[in-house]
Amino acid sequence: MAGGGAVRRWPTLESGPVADHGIFGVQQVRRRSPRTGVARTYQVLHMPDWVNVVALTGDGEMVLVEQYRHGIDRLTLEIPGGAVDAGEAPADAAARELREETGFAGDPPVLLGRVSPNPAIQTNACTTWLIRRARRVAAPQPDEGEDLAVRLVPRSEIDALVAAGDVDHALVIAAFYWLERYERRVAGGSIGGL
Repeated sequence: MAGGGAVRRWPTLESGPVADHGIFGVQQVRRRSPRTGVARTYQVLHMPDWVNVVALTGDGEMVLVEQYRHGIDRLTLEIPGGAVDAGEAPADAAARELREETGFAGDPPVLLGRVSPNPAIQTNACTTWLIRRARRVAAPQPDEGEDLAVRLVPRSEIDALVAAGDVDHALVIAAFYWLERYERRVAGGSIGGL
């Protein structure tokens, strides 16, 4: 763990559910600071883990989705992704989400990395998966609460889209970090054309 200093885990004194809102549950926890001895109450959101999918076609294009997001009340440009279903392996969820949202499928998913979306209040993780040689195999089948448009964007244009603010979803930008790190480590700088 980074730091390794005097900061310690806070012991839990009490915990219990407060509410179930379907996509997330709220739990109230009471914890004591090992530094001050003061006990405080916090709310924690329990959510399923999420997956993000970096899908690259054989021509080096990235499969993106344009969709409306209620939280910010506007359209976004993102990579495909979604929740891992109960009992589902994250790699299977990645392949499923890509197929449902875009109609694309490809090589078996490769794990790029994992992040905690908001560790201050959330318990879940988001893993990013790479699917190479993505190709359209069916029509998209988004959930009834989703309106999506598939966009194929050359990999070389991604940095400019982020810099311009056209792609501003934090978890998507984290996925691009994982992709860049993978490219440097495994492929010596480029996986375009796979």
